[in-house]
Amino acid sequence: MQVPQANIVRGVAFALAMTFAMPLQAAWHKAESENFVIYADDSEKDVRKFAESLERYHSALELISGRDIRVPSPSNRVTIFAVGGESHMRRLSGSSGIAGFYVPRAGASKAFVQDIQMPNGRPNFSTTVLLHEYAHHFFIGSSRFAMPRWMSEGGAEFYAAAAFDKDGTLSIGRPSTHRSYELSMGGDLSARDMLDPTSKEQNHPAFYGRSWLLYHYLMFDADRKGQLQEYWTKLIDGQPSLEAAESVFGDLDELNIELRKYYRSNKFPFYDLSEDMTQIGRVTVTELSEGEAKMMPIRIRSQRGVDAEEAADVLKDARKVAERYGDDPGVLTALAEAEYDAGNNAEAIAAADAAIALDPNRVNAYVQKGYALFRMAGDAEDKEAAYTAAMAPFSALNSIEKNHPLPLIFYYRSFMERGVQPTENALNAIAWAAQLAPFDQDLWLQVAMMYAGEGNLEQARVSLQPLTADPHGGRASIAAKAMMQFLADRTDLKDMQPADLFLALQAAVDTAEAKAEEEADKEGES
Repeated sequence: MQVPQANIVRGVAFALAMTFAMPLQAAWHKAESENFVIYADDSEKDVRKFAESLERYHSALELISGRDIRVPSPSNRVTIFAVGGESHMRRLSGSSGIAGFYVPRAGASKAFVQDIQMPNGRPNFSTTVLLHEYAHHFFIGSSRFAMPRWMSEGGAEFYAAAAFDKDGTLSIGRPSTHRSYELSMGGDLSARDMLDPTSKEQNHPAFYGRSWLLYHYLMFDADRKGQLQEYWTKLIDGQPSLEAAESVFGDLDELNIELRKYYRSNKFPFYDLSEDMTQIGRVTVTELSEGEAKMMPIRIRSQRGVDAEEAADVLKDARKVAERYGDDPGVLTALAEAEYDAGNNAEAIAAADAAIALDPNRVNAYVQKGYALFRMAGDAEDKEAAYTAAMAPFSALNSIEKNHPLPLIFYYRSFMERGVQPTENALNAIAWAAQLAPFDQDLWLQVAMMYAGEGNLEQARVSLQPLTADPHGGRASIAAKAMMQFLADRTDLKDMQPADLFLALQAAVDTAEAKAEEEADKEGES
C-alpha cells in the first residue's frame, strides 16, 4: 500500500524535553480491540482512548510500511497490563532501568507498562517502549526474514516516536527525543559500522540513536527515495547487509557525511496521518468486577512469571481474595494460575473447573487445567490415558477458539512427551501454531526440531534462519545457530535415523547453551 506523501509530511525541530504526568486512578477496566487487550486502573474514557490510539498505530504501521499481518485470534492479541508508576515497574521487572517490557509467547504475548499517560497526545516513555516493541512484533508478524540489527532497531525507534492529537491525527517518525544524548555523543559511530553486522561497534552506546537517524534519513531524503526498500529486497535475496548497502547506498563514507549534515540541520519531517487514514475496528471497554479488580495486582505478578518463592507469596494473596470472592469466575481463573505456579495440580484443576462452571468462556481456565493435567501425565503409569485426559481442556478450548495456538502445540506434545510418533495431524498442528505466532522463538525451535526429526532438513533450516539472524541474540538464537552449524558440518545426515538426528541436534544445543552460560559467568566475574 502506498502512502500519499504530499499532504501528510511536515517538519519539526528536535525537542529535548520529555513530559511526565501522574495518573488519576479510577477503576480497573478491560479494553478489547482487534489487536490488543488492555487492563488498566483508569477511567473508561482513557482506557478506550488508549486502545483506539494503539489500533491507529497498528494501522499506521500497515499504511507506511506497506505490510500487513494476519488478524490474530483473540488469545493471540497482545495483552497489555498498566502496572502503576515507576516503583511498581521496578518491583515487577526487578530492574531500576526498565520503563516497560514485552514478552512474546504463542497465545500469551504480553506487555507491561506504567500507567497509561499521554499528556497532550505525547506518550510517556513507558508507552514509547510499548510502541517500540509492538513495531518489532508487527514486523516479525509480517515477515519471518530477520532484519539486520540497525534496521530492526532504527525502524522500531522511527515508528515509536509518535504523537496522537485530539482530532484523531497520528504523527509517525517524529524526533526520537529520548535518544537525543546518544545522537549528540555518537558521531564516532559510522554508517559502515552500523551496516556491518560483524563490526565490534554493533554494541556502541549510540547504536539505537544513530540507527534511528539513518532509518529516518532514508525514509525522507528525496534523493534516496526507495533505497530502503531496495536494500531490504537485496537482503531477502540473500545479499549480506554490507554488500547490499554498498550496492544500494553507494559510498558509505559519503552517506556518513550526509547523516552528519542531516542531524545538524535540526529539522526532521514526519508523517501526519489524519483520522480517516488510520481506520480502526470496534473497541469494547468493560469494568472489572470487584473481585477481579482486587485480584489484578496478583494476576499481573503471575503473568509476569514467578519463581518458587514468589509463587508461594502470590498464591497466599490469591487465596485471600478467592475466600471473599469465590463465586467470581475471573478470580477463580487467576487462582487456578497461582495454584499451578505453586505446583498444586489438583487445586489448580479444581479452581479452573469452578471458573468454567460459572463462565464456560474463561480461556485461561482451560489453559491452566491443561497445564496441570499435562504435568500430572508425565508421572502417570498409563501414559496414553493420562495424555488423552490432559488434552480434554485444550480440545474444549479449540472448540471455543479455533486458532488458539496452545491446543495445537499441546496436541503435538501429547505424542512427543509419551514417546509416540506424532501423527501427520499433530505435525501439521504445531507447524500451523508457529505460523499463527511467528514471534514465538521457542516455538520455532520446536518446529525446527520437528522437521529435523522427520528428516525434512530444508524446512528445519528455513525455520531456524530467522532465529540465527535475530539482532537481539538470546537463548533461542544460540540454540538456532548451534543447530544450523550441526546441519552444515555433518556429512552423514542422510544416513542418520530421524530419532538419532533429533537427539544429536538436542545435544548440540545443550553444548552451545552450556558454553554460552560459562562465558557469561566469566564475563560477570571480570
